[in-house]
Amino acid sequence: MYDNIKFDFKIFDNFHDMCFIISHNGVILNFNSTVKEMLGFDKKDIINKKLFDIIDKPYLEKSKSIVNNQLETKGGNIFVKIKRKTGLVDVDLTYMPFTYNGKRIIFVLARDITEDKDKELKLRRFYSVANKTINSIQITDENGKIIYVNPAYINAIGYSEEELLGKDPKVFGSGKHSKKFWENMWNTIKSGKVWVGEIEDRKKSGEPFYTQAIISPITDDDGKITGYFGIYNDIAEKKMLEKNLIHSQKMENIGILAAGIAHEVGNPLASISALVQVVQRTSSEEFAIEKLELVKSQVRRISKTIRDLVDFSRPSNYELRLTDINKNILDAVEIIKAGIKVKSIEFILKLNSEIPPLSLVQDQIEQVFINILINAIDAIADDNKDLKKIFIYTDIINDNLIITFEDTGIGIYEEDISKIFEPFFTTKEEGKGTGLGLWITYGIIKSFQGDIKVESTKGVGSKFILTLPINK
Repeated sequence: MYDNIKFDFKIFDNFHDMCFIISHNGVILNFNSTVKEMLGFDKKDIINKKLFDIIDKPYLEKSKSIVNNQLETKGGNIFVKIKRKTGLVDVDLTYMPFTYNGKRIIFVLARDITEDKDKELKLRRFYSVANKTINSIQITDENGKIIYVNPAYINAIGYSEEELLGKDPKVFGSGKHSKKFWENMWNTIKSGKVWVGEIEDRKKSGEPFYTQAIISPITDDDGKITGYFGIYNDIAEKKMLEKNLIHSQKMENIGILAAGIAHEVGNPLASISALVQVVQRTSSEEFAIEKLELVKSQVRRISKTIRDLVDFSRPSNYELRLTDINKNILDAVEIIKAGIKVKSIEFILKLNSEIPPLSLVQDQIEQVFINILINAIDAIADDNKDLKKIFIYTDIINDNLIITFEDTGIGIYEEDISKIFEPFFTTKEEGKGTGLGLWITYGIIKSFQGDIKVESTKGVGSKFILTLPINK
C-alpha cells in the first residue's frame, strides 16, 4: 500500500532529534539514524511495528488518541516516555500529518528532553525547599533587582512579594553600613566568589533586621553571571545575647571597680565624719554648727551610696527562704504609701493566687519592689496628667513567675532605656537620685537567675517586667 513512498529518508540523518514516518494507524515506515543512536534499535527491530510498541504504557492511550485524530487535524505534540534497549527516555513527540502520493501519513519528530526534565525536577525540588525553609532566600538578576523571595523572607522583612519584586534591596537598607562595606560585597560576588557577612537591614515596621548573609553568583553554562542568590539567617537572638553578655560583663567590671572605690573612699569618709562630730561638740557658734550639720548630711548621703555599691559588688550572705511574692508586693506597697507623693496615686493590683513560694532573700526582693515603685511614683509626680495609676500584676508563664509594674508617668526616652540599669545614670533632677536604685535592682534579680526588662513610651508611661524561675 505504501510501496510507492520512495523519497530518501537519509536527509533526516543529520537531525539532532529522532524522526519517524508512520502510517495513519501508527505503523513505523522509516526512521533516521538518530533513532538508532538514542534508542539502540536497528531497522529490523522496529520497522513495520507500531510506534505505540516503543511508548511506555502510561502514555499509550493518549498517544493513540492523538494519532487517530491526525487525519482530521494539522498536528500536535505530547510528552511521553519511549523505551530504549536500556531504560526509558523522556521525549516531546510532535505529530505532523501530510499526504504523499495520495496517501495520508504522519511525520513524527521526537525530541529528547531528559535533560530538560532533570532540570525541571531540580527546579521543582529547589522551589519546594525554598518555600518551606525557615531561612530567608532572595534572588536578584545581574543588576541587583529582586526576582524572587521565599515566604520566610516575606514574613521576616514585613513587605509583600509585590512590594519587593523588581526593587533594589537597598530600599530596606538600614543605612548603618559604609559605602566601602557594600563595595567590598559587590566586588566579591561580581568576581564570581561567595560573600559571607552580617547585614543590618530595616523591616517595614522600622525594626532592625539582623542577618548572617551568604550571597553567591548564579552563572550560565558559559560562566557568565546572570544573577545572585542570597540566604539570610536571622541572627536577632544572637545579637541580643551578645548585647546582654557585653552588658553583664560591663556590670561585673563596674561591681569590681565599685568595691575598690568603696574601700578607698570609705576610710577617709569615716575620718571626716568623726572630725565633724568632734567640732560640733566643741563649737558654740551657730553658723559653724549649721554648716557642719550640712556637711554631716552630705557625708551620710555619700556613705549610703558607698553601702549600695558594696551591696551590689559582693555576693549576698543573706539567707534564702521560701517567700510569698504576693505578700511581699503588698508589704512594699504599704511601705510606699506612707510617702506624701503617693496620696493622689491609685494602685491597681492583680495578683495570681496560685503562685508558689519562691526561694529568695526576702529583704532583697522587697527592696527590688520598693526601688521600682519609687521610680514609678517619681515619674507620676513629675507629670501633670490627671491619670495617676500604678498597675502591678503577677502571673505564671512557662514555669516562670512574671511580675509587671506599669505606671502612667512621664515615660523614658528610647535612647535612655538601654542605660537605666547602669550605675549613677538617672533621668531625675540633680540631687533627687543617686542613679543606683535600678542598678542594685538589676543585680539582685540577676542573682536570683532572673531577668528584668523595660518597655516605655515618652509621655505615656513605663512598664518594668521581672522574670523569676519557679523551681518546682
